Amino acid sequence: MKPRLIILSDIGGFTNCDWIEEYVQHFTKSFEVQLYDCCELSGIDIIGQTVEIIHHQFISTGIEKAVNRLLELEKGFIHVLAFSIGGTIAWKANLLGLKVNMLIAISSTRLRFENEKPASDIQLIYGDNDLNKPSNDWFEKLNINAEIVENASHDFYKESKLIPSIVTRFI
Repeated sequence: MKPRLIILSDIGGFTNCDWIEEYVQHFTKSFEVQLYDCCELSGIDIIGQTVEIIHHQFISTGIEKAVNRLLELEKGFIHVLAFSIGGTIAWKANLLGLKVNMLIAISSTRLRFENEKPASDIQLIYGDNDLNKPSNDWFEKLNINAEIVENASHDFYKESKLIPSIVTRFI
């Protein structure tokens, strides 16, 4: 039986999200893959909403709702690949008992507000041009080594040329 890998979306969810298919194609050879749309996990309706409104909904109640829903859905050990807000959801769920072997969070800028590190194997990846990535002090305080991708913005994980290098961390 293949190990389970869950993939958590960014703030936009998986609607009109062609880039996620490339990740899934790479992973299905080695993992049983489960996609979780963070907007659906949190109960946020993104249709007709601005990014600012969606972001506010995640901050006010959405992250907590998504964490609780994820804890209900996942009972066994899993690997997690999470993008942006999905990384924050996975991190918080891991702290509350989600059984995570490895968590790779990409562009999860809200982690800069976290003060406790889960016990799982954690890899964080950020674009060097992402102004909201955690500070070097934060990485040192939590004893985390992050990978910084040169000349990359917040959404670099959507670029087809970079996907294989992200996938190799699991395979």
